[in-house]
Amino acid sequence: MKVSSKGEYALRALLLLGQNQGKVMSIQEISEKTLVTVHYLEQLLLQLKKLGYLQSKRGAKGGYLLYKSPDEINIGEVIRDLEGPLSPMGCASITKYEACPLEEGCQLKPLWSLVRDTIAYVLERTSLEDLLENRISLVEGEDLLVIKTTNRS
Repeated sequence: MKVSSKGEYALRALLLLGQNQGKVMSIQEISEKTLVTVHYLEQLLLQLKKLGYLQSKRGAKGGYLLYKSPDEINIGEVIRDLEGPLSPMGCASITKYEACPLEEGCQLKPLWSLVRDTIAYVLERTSLEDLLENRISLVEGEDLLVIKTTNRS
């Protein structure tokens, strides 16, 4: 799984709008603060609106603002909506499985499945609010690194 500029820029825009919750921000203002071109943002913000993350206001003082509250925006969902499956390989994907002629007896598939599950575990338990509140941190355990986010079941 590789997050493209689309996913990165979408998260930048969502974070900015989350920091300015309730305020309508113009595309120009979002562009200046996220360092994403206006042209690219127009497409991206429209897609985020269609997906239900943003709402728009028309007119001279128009622009975008969050439609959902930051605690309702799940980072895993955003990335899947924009980027597709979280699996690094098609043979390990749950939603977009791709058969491989070497799959039977493959010793790599368990690795790719573990990578997929680890990425999904972290992203699905992270909300926009977690990012805004800096609740993401690595804590070293004996044999495990744990990502601390809000407690989600």
